[in-house]
Amino acid sequence: MMLADYGLLLIRVIIGVTMMGHGAQKLFGWFGGYGVKGTGGWFESIGMRPGVAMALLAGMTELIGGLLFGLGLFTWVGAALIVGTMLVAIVKVHGANGYWVTQNGIEYNVILVVTAIGVALIGAGSISLDALLQG
Repeated sequence: MMLADYGLLLIRVIIGVTMMGHGAQKLFGWFGGYGVKGTGGWFESIGMRPGVAMALLAGMTELIGGLLFGLGLFTWVGAALIVGTMLVAIVKVHGANGYWVTQNGIEYNVILVVTAIGVALIGAGSISLDALLQG
């Protein structure tokens, strides 16, 4: 194993757990979230209908994408789920606010998109379930 494998593990796990946390906020109301109904109501207010179904879809995408990415299992799929969710967040919520997160801009979303794509292009590393499955 090389130091790069530990670096990829660190990146994958932190991004993965963070995405799972965002999914848990939407699905279960954990970590200060509003659950499916509360998130669904907010989604309705920004034109995403039906709100509850969209909240369920967003929450599941974040939870599953984060889990796959963090484990390094089907890393491309996990990365694609993260990228897709973040692109929707950019278009529907943050894009009009500029770049910086201090103005509710796209900074955080861009960092997640670039990180997910970067890891998907490099590969999950030898400390991953993808590596284990490849033998």
